Amino acid sequence: MQSVETVLLLVVLATVVATFARRLSIPAPSLLVVAGVVVGLFPGVPEVRATPELVSLVVLPPLIYAAGEEMPWRDLRAVWRPVTVLAVGLVLASAAAVGLVAALVAPLPASMAFVLGAVLASTDPVAVSALGRRLSLPPRIQVLVQAESLFNDATSLVLFRLAVTAALAGGAVSAGSVGGEFLLLAGGGLGVGLVVAGGIWLIRRRTVDPVLETVIALVSPYSAYVLAETLGGSGVTAVVVCAVVLGAQTPKITTAHIRLQVDAVYGTVIFILESAVFGLIGLQLPYLVRGLAGSDPGWPWQALVITAALIAIRFLWVFPLGWIMQLRRGNRRLNWRTSTVVSWAGARGVVPLAAVLSIPLLTDNGEPVPQRDLVLALATTVIVITLVAQGFTLAPLVRRAGIARTPAEARREQDLANVRLAEAGLAHLEQLYDLEAAPHAVLDRLRQGLLARIDHGDPQEEPPGSSVAATYKQLRRELLAVEMAELTRLFDDGEIDDSTRRRLQRTLDLEDARLGDDS
Repeated sequence: MQSVETVLLLVVLATVVATFARRLSIPAPSLLVVAGVVVGLFPGVPEVRATPELVSLVVLPPLIYAAGEEMPWRDLRAVWRPVTVLAVGLVLASAAAVGLVAALVAPLPASMAFVLGAVLASTDPVAVSALGRRLSLPPRIQVLVQAESLFNDATSLVLFRLAVTAALAGGAVSAGSVGGEFLLLAGGGLGVGLVVAGGIWLIRRRTVDPVLETVIALVSPYSAYVLAETLGGSGVTAVVVCAVVLGAQTPKITTAHIRLQVDAVYGTVIFILESAVFGLIGLQLPYLVRGLAGSDPGWPWQALVITAALIAIRFLWVFPLGWIMQLRRGNRRLNWRTSTVVSWAGARGVVPLAAVLSIPLLTDNGEPVPQRDLVLALATTVIVITLVAQGFTLAPLVRRAGIARTPAEARREQDLANVRLAEAGLAHLEQLYDLEAAPHAVLDRLRQGLLARIDHGDPQEEPPGSSVAATYKQLRRELLAVEMAELTRLFDDGEIDDSTRRRLQRTLDLEDARLGDDS
């Protein structure tokens, strides 16, 4: 019963916090963490203990799936080189730096210090995606930081598993075991993700029931995650691969009605899960702090030093990488604005929390894992600090750096794309005129609506009376298909970004739904 009350508390807290966050123009995840910490400090609030099964199995898959589905394949191909460097090299460097600093400043054995480094080595896809939705970053930078957070988990999970194995067994690991473990995790996750995506694609392209489609969409991330973990691969990698593949195919295998319903249901689920997990991170911290009472009073400054090391190593890695990328483009000047934003967009969150909670209680000898509570407290504190400090300051930093897209620029791109869609529709109508394929009265009405969109951006007119309603619906849906094809072409050719494509696709879907059933 207490768990049910906790979930209800988190949902109510999230709803209130989200309302204030929207009014104050600050990221809801950061405010949720702060609210969770404050609520957890109140006397009489029950202690909240997050379990690894709850975080990694229930919460994590759909949140990662939602972040991966937003990843446009076109933009991902453009940034794969820096993403690979960050997802592998920076993770290794971060784990080593944090492990070394933790061993120096905290009373941790070297094995547990490296476990802490492996836990905090990767940025978090859920946190980065949640924070990034409020930023008007250029598409390339947005995809870079989001793709890094999605694909660096395989590296960090390999390090984490090896670090935990060494800490429990009290021994070292070989280079061969490291390579084999990485291939198993990354390769297994990749293979399972592709297989699950292929199976779901075959099912969804034959499904026309919106309710069934919604159920399939909800179980897809869990299917990829559980199957990959069962086979020894990375469940996170499997979910990411499955989401990226299916996200690129969604417009081709679904209808407008299905997309609108799935988006509405999935948006609600994501809101509840994100609210619960970020609130849970905040509620978890006071409980962990009470557990350390009297045993290690120096943990706050230790957490601050570890956080500073984590941020510093990211700056030291990203700035040279940014300079190298500029040299590849023939520009010898470093774009410090972009490098600063990418360096600061490294919040930790759900994935590190799930990893640190999964540290076993006992070693292979049956003895308690040394300083496990301190590792949990330090990791959670660093997660809270990055979510709050970077979450509250990332948007002002983006604005000050001058790289954010202004609302006027986004609106101008959308208006131009809207005109191109209307022009494609008009070209198709001219063919229908020439073929005498429909009554001129219906064609004239459709033509007037498209011309109004070009001249004024006005919405489509109401469908005509019942005498020509069936013909109107059929032709308007035919034009919507033409406009959707033109929208896909504009995106594939790089003339619009993914956010503009999604907004216009939703507009077309809403108009399709407004036409009603063909019957």
